[in-house]
Amino acid sequence: MTMQVTTASAQGVGTANEDTVLVSPSGIVVLDGLSAPNDLPLGCVHGTPWFVRQLGAHLINLIGDNTVPLREALRTAIDMVNGLHRGTCALDQEAVPASTVVMIREREDALDYLVLSDNVLVLDFGDKGIKTVTDKRVEEVAGQEMQAALQGPTGTPDHAARVSKLISVQRQLRNRPGGYWVAATDPAAADEAITGTVDIAKVEQAALLTDGASRLVDSFDALTWAQLLDLLRTEGPAALIARTRETELADPVGERWPRFKCSDDATAAYVRIDHLAPAFHRTESREE
Repeated sequence: MTMQVTTASAQGVGTANEDTVLVSPSGIVVLDGLSAPNDLPLGCVHGTPWFVRQLGAHLINLIGDNTVPLREALRTAIDMVNGLHRGTCALDQEAVPASTVVMIREREDALDYLVLSDNVLVLDFGDKGIKTVTDKRVEEVAGQEMQAALQGPTGTPDHAARVSKLISVQRQLRNRPGGYWVAATDPAAADEAITGTVDIAKVEQAALLTDGASRLVDSFDALTWAQLLDLLRTEGPAALIARTRETELADPVGERWPRFKCSDDATAAYVRIDHLAPAFHRTESREE
């Protein structure tokens, strides 16, 4: 069996790409950093992109040990990153770097997965259908503020103020019972992640997506999950992101598809599993 992996990542609106994707012989990690707040100083002098890169690097190393459960790997990774900047940063402040997480790991005849917050894992079981795994708890809180933030036109001062208010309210509910959970400074958030294991022999292909790369399906209804996988298989992750950008540009102010940003950082990892080939893991990547 071989797992062939292709990846792509592109910056959206903002000063830096706060997504990251990492691939090893046994696993894939995709992270989507949460942008720093405008209303409060960030408790970390390094910033969100640094946090995301450090968390991803520790995760990809930790999941290489097949005996470590994925939740435990995430818990340990958060604690290890805390140790890197506890002496320079105020990690007990309300505004600290944070990230969503989706990752998979090949383990003998199994495929383990973990999803925390609104990244998406897509698993194609062939004739048995497609399964998606995502954690939408962030969409279940601050409903009134979320509806207001989705009102256009995108990019105006009024719209930015409504989005800022939503983020402020969400932050009060982050990593708390009854709220939603992300990877930040509290290792206990790992216990809230969605995890599972499937028989890898039944999986034909998979995709790991940040919400900026999944929006053609789950926000715009421009593709089905099957069509998204077909696009990834035939043209690759960079083509998926390019198609997303074309669709966003066709509706720049969010009139047809209300959203918080005209374009978001977008990252996709596509996995094709060949069950007849000898064991070999090949990766390709592209970042814009």
